[in-house]
Amino acid sequence: MSDPHDADTPTHAAQVVAGHHGASARQSLALAAGLAVIAVWGANFVVQKALFAALPPGAFLFARYLLMPACAVGLLWHSSGGRWPRVPREDAIRLAGLGVLAHTLHVSMVTYGIHWSTAFSSALIMACGPIFTLLILHGTRVERLARGQVVGVTMACSGVLVFLSDKLLGRQWAATGGDLMMLASAALFSYYTVMTKPLMLRHGGVTVMAYATVAGSPGLLLLGLPDALATPWLSIGWLNWVLLLWAALVSAFLGWLVWGWVNETRGVARTAPLQYLMPLVTGVVAWWITGERFTAVKLTGAAVTLAGVAIAQFAALDQGQEVAPSAVRQ
Repeated sequence: MSDPHDADTPTHAAQVVAGHHGASARQSLALAAGLAVIAVWGANFVVQKALFAALPPGAFLFARYLLMPACAVGLLWHSSGGRWPRVPREDAIRLAGLGVLAHTLHVSMVTYGIHWSTAFSSALIMACGPIFTLLILHGTRVERLARGQVVGVTMACSGVLVFLSDKLLGRQWAATGGDLMMLASAALFSYYTVMTKPLMLRHGGVTVMAYATVAGSPGLLLLGLPDALATPWLSIGWLNWVLLLWAALVSAFLGWLVWGWVNETRGVARTAPLQYLMPLVTGVVAWWITGERFTAVKLTGAAVTLAGVAIAQFAALDQGQEVAPSAVRQ
């Protein structure tokens, strides 16, 4: 007598094979999407730098933060079935403070840092996010630094000093100030990343993003209002309007959403190393579009910095930690 399950065996095997193919296709799609986001984020440093030739940074911030909160609220409203999800008062206050930190302070510092420095310098320094994350975790006694992490942090810091040395020796104070501002903003966003993790686990990434964006927007609107009022918006040209919408909606908003899906699909540990490609993308685009040039000292400093960040991150993974580069907020 035949086993009644025998008839189901070919169907089951076919389903298993189809499931494997589906999972593989999903992983391939996520990898392609992750690389696309890195390309967009890397190019966006150059886009913003070019845009600042037509728009003051304050006017750019004003326009961006008229658009971003509306998109964030609309997404949250849609994902919550047409209702506004409430969070406990204590978490709402914490999210408001973190929103000011991540948007009002971090985004404004990144924007002016790009304006004063170069696109490639800005991208490289923002890639140092994991170093600050490790130092914050160590400083708050959440985790101790392993030997490999100490080596990586030391290498990254040394690489940044080498990278900045020509500006310091040449007394290029504006560019140096822009780079130091980028370093400070990377540290701020690493702190935001650490502090929002438990909130995301409780309320979800979309809710945290929407609350933080709404809380951080008023300060940026006030900061950018004088420049916005002085800007002849009708005469900036259609190309600059395209660049503005690209930077605000495609790179910042859509890029964040796609990157979240890529992390969810591939896992943070497998996705994070893709961000080390971002300075390379920025450098190539800056060289191609704006003619930016790189000295041997800069390239050496960049290589040492990225190697140090990579060593620190993979040493963290060996310790069972997940210290990923912070998602870019430009």
